Amino acid sequence: MLTRQYVKADVDGRIGRIRLNRPERYNALNRMMIREIVEAMEQFDQDETVAVIVLSGEGKSFSAGADIDEMVDATPISMELLDPFTDWDRISRLHKPLIAAVHGFVLGGGFELALACDLIYATPETQFGFPEVGLGVMPGAGGTQRLTRRIGRTRALEWLWTGERMPASEAHHLGIINRMFDADQLEENVLAVAERIATQPMMSVRLIKDAVDKAGDLSLQDGMDHERRNFYLLFGTADQTEGMQAFLEKRQPTFKGNKRSGSYVNGT
Repeated sequence: MLTRQYVKADVDGRIGRIRLNRPERYNALNRMMIREIVEAMEQFDQDETVAVIVLSGEGKSFSAGADIDEMVDATPISMELLDPFTDWDRISRLHKPLIAAVHGFVLGGGFELALACDLIYATPETQFGFPEVGLGVMPGAGGTQRLTRRIGRTRALEWLWTGERMPASEAHHLGIINRMFDADQLEENVLAVAERIATQPMMSVRLIKDAVDKAGDLSLQDGMDHERRNFYLLFGTADQTEGMQAFLEKRQPTFKGNKRSGSYVNGT
């Protein structure tokens, strides 16, 4: 992996690990840090040996939000010309599972970064929130959209309007996070989930993510049509043949992650 200023990135088996590494600022997100995060995600997304990406933070918090120093003197024109959210948009184009393991503060842009992931696991002490309203602004990297899709309009408005912090227990109750683990067990349990997903046929995992992502944008019938097309596509993979043959032979399958044509390979 390339040397980066604000991010640590490495491969652990079939898991690509990205750690926010600005602990002295509670991993406050500046523009260069976001670019490094996204570039590491994209590198893992293209790496045939990586099946799952796990995102976490060094120090006392996952991320306390955006670096306000970069924005305090901004104008509408400077923000339009800079277009600081272009890098954020690239996250939604990733194909592989993206898992966030969070702790401490997950606020503002840090909360948006977690919500951009497919799964979120947290410690019981974690605090979530969007404090932007208290700064005279609002979330701009997808916070209003992703939070509303997770918990509904009225609940999202309450948290966004008040700027209050949401305890992990409430975030779990609302379906924002998948599960809570004690701080000393968070990494172990998240990696276990990632490793379990990494054993699955990668084209199935990819097309499941694609179909689920479409569920929020399409009508039920259009979503079902899209799901069906993905279902049919999987019959062009060697892993479908292996999975069904192994089932009939009552043995564990050995997935290779490649199409019959050999044009798609995710490792051996």
